[in-house]
Amino acid sequence: MESDLASRLNRPLTIGRTRIDGRLVLAPMTLLGHIAFRELLAGFGGYGLLFGEMCSARRIPQEVRSGSAYFSWREAERQHLVMQIFGADPMTMAAAARIIEEKGLYGVDLNFGCSVAPICKQRCGAALLKTPDQAARIVEAVRRAITIPLFVKFRTGWIDDPTIPVDLARRFASAGADALTFHPRVAPDRRSRPPRWDYIKRVKDAVTIPVFGNGDVFDETDCLRMLQTTGCDGVAIGRMAIARPWLMAQMTGLLSPDNGIYRRTAFAMLDLMERNFDDRRALRRYKKFALYYSANFKFAHSFNKRIGNARNLKAVKDELMIFFSGNPETLTRPNMNFFL
Repeated sequence: MESDLASRLNRPLTIGRTRIDGRLVLAPMTLLGHIAFRELLAGFGGYGLLFGEMCSARRIPQEVRSGSAYFSWREAERQHLVMQIFGADPMTMAAAARIIEEKGLYGVDLNFGCSVAPICKQRCGAALLKTPDQAARIVEAVRRAITIPLFVKFRTGWIDDPTIPVDLARRFASAGADALTFHPRVAPDRRSRPPRWDYIKRVKDAVTIPVFGNGDVFDETDCLRMLQTTGCDGVAIGRMAIARPWLMAQMTGLLSPDNGIYRRTAFAMLDLMERNFDDRRALRRYKKFALYYSANFKFAHSFNKRIGNARNLKAVKDELMIFFSGNPETLTRPNMNFFL
């Protein structure tokens, strides 16, 4: 019998003029949610949509899919891939979104949530939450430019006040967004404080379009609690999907992981990295993946250090062989210190 969580997650959801078959989505993550990882996750299943890495709207017109580290995709994922873009100029964002639609991708996501300094200094990402009129103009411009689903991912704002995200959500919906992904933390706070899930409920109650909750969903209990307490339409999973790429399949009742899944997945990810990136990019991205993946193990620091010190992909493979030959002990709930 299907669990209560799986039954909730496996219900179809209408977004704009389209319908998706599941309510779990992969949150966009730079250097983590790339083409290789998405293929790994797709092999397990359980997702409704995949979100690509953050792409600069200014660069998209010059990006060549076959050689781009960010603006690339597999044919098999085209129909359920949302490409996220960032920028400060409405027309530039609209032009990039138009290209995404021309490529036949499922949708466009506007990044109003990234709070790292290099992005905010360009008046992009979460910096746009300081100028909500400008953010709404970007949504309006992109809406006029495309017919495919339009998503907006945003944070609470720069002050911990629940009226701010409620106002932003209403502006974005009025401007033409088809769905929202809301991460209820203030922009300066990367992950030092728990997200305010009660703010997700306020945002959901304020708009009629679908709202995906995001933030600190680490297992089935967390996911069900977010759905029950906030009323959100779906859940966007980020770092935990990197740590356990099979988690969405597990939550939706497609998979019961065995102990061997940790070893198989570590090697499968390395193979996909080698297939999709040059050695330099593959090594960098595998080390980013390993940081979160290491949280699964009792001796997490040992695993992360082994991979972090590897000088090339062969060394990574050798370290994986050594580490898993010792049948490392895994944790029921990952080491949260690796998620800060």
